[in-house]
Amino acid sequence: MKHFNLEDIENMSNLYRLNLINSVTGYKSAHLIGTVSSEGYENLAVFSSVVHLGSNPALIGIILRPTSVPRHTHSNMKSTGLFTLNAIHKNQIEQAHHTSAKYPATVSEFDQTDLEEEFLGDFPAPFVKGAKIRLGCRFLNAYEIKENDTLLLVSAIEHVFIADQDIQQQDGWLKLENANTVAINGLDGYATTSLLDRYAYARPKKV
Repeated sequence: MKHFNLEDIENMSNLYRLNLINSVTGYKSAHLIGTVSSEGYENLAVFSSVVHLGSNPALIGIILRPTSVPRHTHSNMKSTGLFTLNAIHKNQIEQAHHTSAKYPATVSEFDQTDLEEEFLGDFPAPFVKGAKIRLGCRFLNAYEIKENDTLLLVSAIEHVFIADQDIQQQDGWLKLENANTVAINGLDGYATTSLLDRYAYARPKKV
């Protein structure tokens, strides 16, 4: 078994350490976040740091890397307060990954990929056409994580759109494999998943 201690980790090359630490914690959710600036410029970016924070109220968290460089998604969230969260479909992964390229704020990633924007109802931020699970969210607050100069962005889920493809089960639960959504391994690996089993709520065994 390989073993890396703290000294080993600190002495790794940046790329090797990045690949190791980003993949060692396991699969992460894969989403495209759609925003629009106050000037009307659309932005689309791939994120693998979306986490569930609570269901009542319905909240999500997003970890944002240091803002020492421009972060258009964050800027747009702050200026308009609204954004979309689109689960990446397995047929979208190549185009979705390209949204991580660094374009100017005035250039829309929708124009640089084959991904298409779609507006639902009166929600002003762009959704991704073809995504089977889509959320309309409102940015609420940002909390600084001092240890590495990142931010935890807390947002409320205000709209949920689910394709009618036997994705949602009778109890509300989503069978994600029916939506053909993918997970991210590290920064650049994409994988499909398959449900192994689902269990009832666990209760202590009788002693």
